[in-house]
Order: sequence, then structure tokens, then C-alpha cells
Amino acid sequence: MEDTALIGLYWQRDETAIEATATKYGGLCGSIARNILKAPEDCEECLNDTYFAVWNAIPEQRPSRFSVFVSRITRNLALKKWEYLSAAKRNPAAVVSLEELGDCVSGTDDVEDEMENRRIERIIDAFLWEQSREKRDVFIRRYWYFDSIGAICEATGFSESKVKSMLLAMRRKLRDYLESEGVEI
Repeated sequence: MEDTALIGLYWQRDETAIEATATKYGGLCGSIARNILKAPEDCEECLNDTYFAVWNAIPEQRPSRFSVFVSRITRNLALKKWEYLSAAKRNPAAVVSLEELGDCVSGTDDVEDEMENRRIERIIDAFLWEQSREKRDVFIRRYWYFDSIGAICEATGFSESKVKSMLLAMRRKLRDYLESEGVEI
């Protein structure tokens, strides 16, 4: 089913839209949730929450890229669930991924202004589009989908050292790029 037809089902408040979303994007969303949460029952809960959130959001919005819309909801819900579950214990893969980016985009409590957050998002987006496709893909796999280094190597065919050096170079470039755009690190 095409995304426009799928969105149309949501606008019509047709409950088959949820099943169609699960069929088309359940694998993608499940992968995102598993990379962050690990426990199958937490992933399943996250997916159900995703479908509920999409159901509630669609009448207000008409996303232009439905896969990105659903992925973002899943990722945000999984991170919130992970935060809740990890008060005493930590998911090492997600912690490492977020710590690696900490030098570039520290999440200080001072930055509450939504406009500034949007500006930083646009700057990071512009930075990523200036990179080669393979570098951008590796970066997004690591820091958006929380793929492990091993999973990235398997998907790309790159060696572990190449992936690690690409990520290190990209983080350094991102930091310099953000600073050149006036973002305080």
C-alpha cells in the first residue's frame, strides 16, 4: 500500500490503517526499538505505543514522508522507555552511541528554546547532506538507529576499523561545523 493511501486511511479514521502500518513498517520500527530497548516485551510495547501515537497524530498532521514520521515516533518512544527503564541499569549500546556524540551536541538544560533546537536540527541536517552517502549512512545507522559497530560492518561490508575511523572523523567534522555555525558546544 502506498503511503498516501495509508495516510488517507488514518484521515478516514479507518482502523485498518494500523494493521497496514504494522505490515509495511513493523520491521523498520521493530529494528529501531530492538536496538534501543533489547527486551522483546519492551519492544512490543513500544510498537503498540507507536501505532497509537500515529493514530492520534495523523488527523493533526499529514506527513510528507510517512516512513520517517513513524520511525521518529518509534525512536522517541523507545528512548523515553529506555530512560525510564535505565534509572538503575544502562543499555551499553545506546549509552556508548550517545556518549560518542556528547562532545558534538551536548544536551544542556539551558537550551529550552524550541527555535534554537530547530536551527540546530537544520544545521545537522545540512552537514549530513554535505557528506558522502556512505558516510551519512554509517552516521545515521549509528546515531539514529543505534546500530552496533558490528551491525554497521555487516550491512556495509566495511571493516570495524574503517567504521570507527569514519565515525570519529564525522564527529570531529560535525563539532567544527556546529561551531562554525555559531552553535555553542
